[in-house]
Amino acid sequence: MVAFQVIGKPTPRVDGVDKVSGRALYTADVSLPGTLWGKTLHSPYPHARIVRIDTTAARRLPGVHAVLTGADVDGGLYGRIIKDVPVLARERVRFFGERVAAVAADDEDIAEQALALIEIDYEELAAVFDPFEALAAGAPILHPKFASYAGGSAQESPSNAYAFTKTERGDLDAGFTAADVIVENTYTTSRVHQAYLEPHNVLVSLEGERVQVWACSKAPYSLREALAAAVGIPESAIVVNHSDIGGDFGGKATPADLPIAYYLAKATGRPVRMISEYLEEFMAANPRHATVIRLKTGVKRDGSLTAHQVEFFVNCGAYAGFKPRGVIGGANQAVGPYMVANTRIESTHVYTNTVPGGHMRAPGEPQGVFAIESHVDEIARRLAIDPVALRLQNLVSEGQETALGERLNDLHGQETLRRAAQAAGYYDPKPAFVGRGVAIGDRGPGGGEGSAAVTLKADGSITLGTPIFDQGSGTYTTLCQVVAEELQVTPERVAIDVWNTDAVDFDSGIGGMRASRVNTIVSYEAAQDAKRALFHRAAERLGWPEEALILRGAEVRRTDQEETIPWTDLLGQTGEPVTGRAHVDERARPHLTSFTAQVAEVAVDPETGAIELRRFTTAHDVGRILNPVGHQGQINGGFLQGLGYATMEELRVEEGRVTNLSFGDYKIPTIRDLPPLETVLLESESGVGPYQIKGIGESPIAPVAPAIANAIADAIGVRIRDLPLTAEKIYRAAKDAR
Repeated sequence: MVAFQVIGKPTPRVDGVDKVSGRALYTADVSLPGTLWGKTLHSPYPHARIVRIDTTAARRLPGVHAVLTGADVDGGLYGRIIKDVPVLARERVRFFGERVAAVAADDEDIAEQALALIEIDYEELAAVFDPFEALAAGAPILHPKFASYAGGSAQESPSNAYAFTKTERGDLDAGFTAADVIVENTYTTSRVHQAYLEPHNVLVSLEGERVQVWACSKAPYSLREALAAAVGIPESAIVVNHSDIGGDFGGKATPADLPIAYYLAKATGRPVRMISEYLEEFMAANPRHATVIRLKTGVKRDGSLTAHQVEFFVNCGAYAGFKPRGVIGGANQAVGPYMVANTRIESTHVYTNTVPGGHMRAPGEPQGVFAIESHVDEIARRLAIDPVALRLQNLVSEGQETALGERLNDLHGQETLRRAAQAAGYYDPKPAFVGRGVAIGDRGPGGGEGSAAVTLKADGSITLGTPIFDQGSGTYTTLCQVVAEELQVTPERVAIDVWNTDAVDFDSGIGGMRASRVNTIVSYEAAQDAKRALFHRAAERLGWPEEALILRGAEVRRTDQEETIPWTDLLGQTGEPVTGRAHVDERARPHLTSFTAQVAEVAVDPETGAIELRRFTTAHDVGRILNPVGHQGQINGGFLQGLGYATMEELRVEEGRVTNLSFGDYKIPTIRDLPPLETVLLESESGVGPYQIKGIGESPIAPVAPAIANAIADAIGVRIRDLPLTAEKIYRAAKDAR
C-alpha cells in the first residue's frame, strides 16, 4: 500500500479542545440583542378536531409579545420531499404532541405561563395506531388530500398507505416450488429515539430582507429549502449560519420548530429562540420507525436458497415530511447480501396517529437486518446446518449477482465472516446457558454533492473552506488530514472555515456515510487546485514552467533544474493568497460495498430471562482508514447504539401517547452495560476516491440486534422476534417452551 505522511495516522479531533473546554459555540450559545423565548403548546390527543382556540388571556399576560395558532400562519406545508407537515395544526391534530399554538415572551417562564392560559376545545376522533389497523377498511384517513401535496402522488382511493413499492426478480412461484423447505416468520421492531445530548433548538432573526437562522442541523441547505416552503419566501432570502452540533445520529436534519420561530420573529419584529425540552423530544421529535417485516424463504436441504419474499410495513406516524425521500430503506436489506435468484420485495409506508418517524443512523437497515439475520439463523437450525456455514454458502461473492440483481466489485463478505468467527472463538466449547450468535450486513458509501476551497496565505496559514456542518462524527478532522497530506504539512496547520448557505448554491450535508466519499474527494480536489494556483503564481512571478513544478514540503521545486522557493516567500512577493476550489457530484451508486460481521456471546438466566452480554466481536471490511482514532470511535458508538436497540430502547406508545417521556423511563446503555469489544479490520485497496476508502459511520449498528437474538436462541433454544430483547420476553418464551 502507498505510504502516507498524514493519512492513516491517529489524529486528535480538530474541534475536540473547543468542545471539552466550552469554547465551542452551539445554537443555544448564540446571543442577539432583544431575543425572545418561543414555546409551543402540544396536543393532548392523538387524533382530534380543533373546535375552538381562545388565546385572549395568553395575549394579555405581561411579557408576552405574540401568540400564534394555525389560523395565524399562512398555511404552508413543508417536508423534505413530501410536504405534508403544517407549521401549526389547523382544523385537526394527527398525533399526541403535535404543535397547536406558539408564544413568544420575554423569558421561558412567562412563555410557559402563557401556554397554560390558552383554551382549546377538541372533538376527539377515531384514531389508528397500528399500520394494519390503518390499512383496514373503514379506517380514518389521516391525509385525504395527499394527492394535492407537493411531493404527493395520486391514489386510486384515499388511503393511509401513502407509498408502496414492489420489485421482483426471477420467478418467485417457481422458486418456492423448487424448495424442499419453506420458512416463514414475522419480525417486529420498535421506535427508538436518537438520544443526542443536545435537544433541538433554533434561533431566527429577521434583518431587512434576509432571514438569519442558527439551528443544530447537519443539512443546512435542506433546512433552508424546508423553511422557504413552509413560510412562502425564496430560499435566497434565508441564511443558515454555522453553529456546533451536540450529536445527531440521523435526527438533526429536520426543521423542527424553525418555521414556528420564523413566524414568531415576524410577528414580534425581534429575534426568537426556541429550545426543546427532552419531554418534547420524546413526545414530538422524529424517532426511528417501528416496523413489521414478514419473510418467506424457500431453501433446498443442502442450504441453497431458491426463493425469498419480503413484506416490509413501516409505521410512519402522522407525517412523512421528516424523511429525505418521504420513505426509509430497509426492505432491500431484508433480503441480505445473499444469492437468491427469485425474489419479491414489497414495502408499504403507512400513516398512523403516532409520533412521526424520521431518520436515525442507517435508516431502515437495523430493522431489515434484524429480520433477515434472525431468519437465516432460523433456517439454519431448521435444516440442522451451522449458521456460519449456511451464510458462507449463500453470501454473494465476486462475479455473482446479489438478490437485487447487482454485480458488485471486490467483495470480502466471506472473509469478513470467517475472521469474525475466528476472533470470537465461535466454535469453542461453552458452558450451559451460554450461546453465540452471528450476523452480517453490508452497506455501500453514500453519495451527494459537495464543495470546498483551500487557501494558502503568505504567513504560512492554510484554510479549508467547507459548507459542511460537522454533527460530531469527526469529519472536519479527516478533511484537514486530506488537505495536510496533499500539501505536505501537519493537520494542525489546516484551519477550518465553515461557510454559511450563501457560499454555494447547494451541498448535500452529512449523512449516509457520504462524508467519507463526497467530502474527502472534494477536499482532495480543492488541494490539488490550490497547488495548481501556486504553480501558476510561480510561473507569473518567476517565469518557471508550470508543468515542471512540484510541491515538496514547504517548497515549490522545479523538476527540470535545481531551483526551489518556499511557497510562503512566493506568496509574500505580492501578499496575495492563492485559493483552490472544487465541486463534485458523486450521487451515482458505486459498484462496491463493505461488510460487517458480528458475533455476540451471551449468558442467559433461564429462571429470570436476564441476559449478560459476555463478549462481542465486530469485524469490518474496510478500505484505507483515514484516522484510526475516529474510525474506532464510530465502531464503538455504532455498536453501543445497536446494543440499546437490541436490548432496552423503546419509545413506548400506548393508545397513541408516548408514555416514557424522560431518560428516567427511556433507558439507554451506560458503561456498565458494555462487554469486552474486539474489533477486527480487514484492510484492502478496495474503496472510493483518491485514497480508496469506505465509510464506517453506519455499518456497525445493524447486525448487533440479530447477533444477540441468535445468541439467545443458541443459549436456551427460544427465539425472540420482536425488539427489544428484554428479560421479560425471554422469560415468557422460555416458560412457554417448557
